[in-house]
Amino acid sequence: MIDQCLRYGDINIPYQVLFVPGRQRKVAIHVHPNGRVQVDAPPQTSLADIKQAVTKRSRWLCDHIERIKEQRSWVLPREYVSGESHFYLGRRYVLKVCKIKRQQPNVKLIRGLLQVTTDDVARGAVKQLLWDWYKDHARKQLDRRLETLSQETSWVEEKPAWKLRAMKKQWGSCSPKDVLSLNPHLVKAPSQCINYVLLHELCHLKFHNHSRNFYRLLKKQMPEWEAVKGRLDGMAELLLNG
Repeated sequence: MIDQCLRYGDINIPYQVLFVPGRQRKVAIHVHPNGRVQVDAPPQTSLADIKQAVTKRSRWLCDHIERIKEQRSWVLPREYVSGESHFYLGRRYVLKVCKIKRQQPNVKLIRGLLQVTTDDVARGAVKQLLWDWYKDHARKQLDRRLETLSQETSWVEEKPAWKLRAMKKQWGSCSPKDVLSLNPHLVKAPSQCINYVLLHELCHLKFHNHSRNFYRLLKKQMPEWEAVKGRLDGMAELLLNG
């Protein structure tokens, strides 16, 4: 990862360049939900060519970054009321809280909305309903993906034991006894980011460290892992919130 900066008028636009193995297409520019700019480029691309590509999108970048700043000003902190944005599998959903008396509380995804139906619309009650919903979907999503990835990694004989564990700064961990702990908030991330975290922890079953051998194994399984990690890091503040 290489840090670069573009001057546009009176504005400095810092961006990070990632050379992605196997990428054949042109330079791709991403603005993450935290406002960080990431540029994915084929390995042979020169920094001069990358800067030229970023320069062509400078106006778009400034506008996009400004919109993100405006969005973050009201997305954080969460109040758990209608109109807020919440994530699931990388997609942003608008929260809709419906107060209906004498009905079993429930949470559903309906046409781009994350709808909470309950007779108690207090902040704490809605927050708990959403958290329970996220944990339930995390168990199903992570277990299914872990099953699939375990079959695709030659050093893993069977799906490892795992558990959900809410963490403020980590997406996952692997104990000395090879038990994986996975953050329920991970289910809010895009599928590729979820798979990256799971592969990262599965690699720890072979190497309980972050040695060259560990990263060599991870890269073999996911050549573009650095770009995916960059995307996940860029979303972390929003996904871990609430």
